Amino acid sequence: MNKFYSRPWADLARPQKPADIIGQENLLGRNKVLLSVIQTDRIPSLILWGPPGSGKTSLAHVIATGTCAEFINFSAAIAGVGEVKKIINAAEKRFAEEKKPTILFIDEIHRFNKRQQDVLLPHVEKGTITLIGATTENPSFEINSALLSRAKVFVLKALDQKSVRKILERTLRIIGQSSSGKRKTAKNKIVFGKREKAEPSKKILDFIAALSNGDARVAINALQLAVESGKKIDKKLIQDIFQKSCLLYDKGGEEHYNLISALHKSMRGGNADAALYWLARMIEGGEDPLYIARRLVRFASEDVGLANNSSLMLAVSTYQACYFLGLPECDVNLAHCVAYLTKTAKSVSIYKALGQAKQDVKNYGNLAVPLHLRNAPTKLTRELGYGKKYRYSPDYNWEEQQEYFPEQLKKRKYL
Repeated sequence: MNKFYSRPWADLARPQKPADIIGQENLLGRNKVLLSVIQTDRIPSLILWGPPGSGKTSLAHVIATGTCAEFINFSAAIAGVGEVKKIINAAEKRFAEEKKPTILFIDEIHRFNKRQQDVLLPHVEKGTITLIGATTENPSFEINSALLSRAKVFVLKALDQKSVRKILERTLRIIGQSSSGKRKTAKNKIVFGKREKAEPSKKILDFIAALSNGDARVAINALQLAVESGKKIDKKLIQDIFQKSCLLYDKGGEEHYNLISALHKSMRGGNADAALYWLARMIEGGEDPLYIARRLVRFASEDVGLANNSSLMLAVSTYQACYFLGLPECDVNLAHCVAYLTKTAKSVSIYKALGQAKQDVKNYGNLAVPLHLRNAPTKLTRELGYGKKYRYSPDYNWEEQQEYFPEQLKKRKYL
């Protein structure tokens, strides 16, 4: 097999200049700050935040190609702080002897805990290194606040289907030109060394782009596998390559919370169709059905509350059904409950009342329980007046005039 042909296309087709990066025009368009600092080689410390395959590593590669600084590529997923310290020591020596700055690119920087990130802080502050961190997680939660304050955050958006298709088309051009020196030898053929392979149609490229969920790397890998397979490139082959949905869903990360938030808010807003869509996204992404069911139990009291007391019973029953059946069978139980809770009448009176009561607890602390409300199980407590003058509600036909709050909160109304 051709030596070039066996290499990953995602690496071979990696952008070399800002204009090669597709789908991030909001950052790299004309007169944009990021484009300007790249072109002038005045790179500040950066945090690149975006979903997988959106171009974070490619952007770092473009910076590396155009900078006169020493560029060090480092992955927090496979190396630790010990290696970082070695890089920093070398950077200090390089700057002292050669006056040459160092740019340290740390991929998946969120894998470093806050203490590990502290190692970088003094060197970023002094300018010994310029840090470029790439992360799929929200920097506000995953990056040390002191480090974050010394870096500019740039948000890369998820690639849309059109952008992914353009990336695939660009990849085919580069692979064909690099391998054979020319684009095609016949209609719908692309040359690799002395071999010809069928070139995917635009419809197939669109299909790959749709299944890749905005991840250019996933799309390019699927395209390479399809071409190298030697088989007819049709939808069936692409589906076999993907095997299952490549949905972006990290059960411990931000997308997990984004999706449950979207589900909850769609239900609250009474949009059952949207709620079912977000439910399906979570199920297909591999979410634990019991987690979803627990959130529905919460919703039944928080958002439906007194408007429909049976909603809580349905939600609890749904949890039990998910426990008994598991996926895939319990998906319809979850959908049933989501649709019901979305469409039923709602009241947040309980939720708000509890919030007000909690606020009084925070504001007033441990207020004493009035003596007449206290239990008096012993002679001493009775002598101290515990339970004295308490009015037993049934004896007064539940119309007794009695204070149930501490003195400071008399006549409070939450509901």
